Amino acid sequence: MSQLNSLQDLQQVETVADAPVHVQKIDAQGRAYATGKRKDAVARVWVKPGSGKITVNNKEFEAYFARPVLQMVLQQPIVAAARDGQFDIVATVAGGGLSGQAGAVRHGISKALTYYEPGLRPVLKKGGFLTRDSRVVERKKYGKAKARRSFQFSKR
Repeated sequence: MSQLNSLQDLQQVETVADAPVHVQKIDAQGRAYATGKRKDAVARVWVKPGSGKITVNNKEFEAYFARPVLQMVLQQPIVAAARDGQFDIVATVAGGGLSGQAGAVRHGISKALTYYEPGLRPVLKKGGFLTRDSRVVERKKYGKAKARRSFQFSKR
């Protein structure tokens, strides 16, 4: 590499390192696949163009996630990307509880949408849907009742 001595030298230097280009990743059936994770739950998500039907473990998502809050969590990336009713989503999720599973499916939907339509990445990234929530349950320590809770102290 040559020595840069002035601003004119800097202007003539070509920038080589560009931002990574995100390309469309679609399988033979025209679906985009992604894995979403949250706590102990792992979701496998397939996204394809359709009427907006969301299926989780072969059930309607309203039947699987009965709480309205969890249903809202699932739809957040679709609404943020303004693609409501344009994609059919099939997800299989295992592990953890309902809240973790809903978060895992949301993460998977977000990743699959960016694989299908790379142009949606900035919107979903700004909303925080592509970041894997790394918070997990802290392990129990010996000499403690729980992870941090001590046994009751008594002077005598």
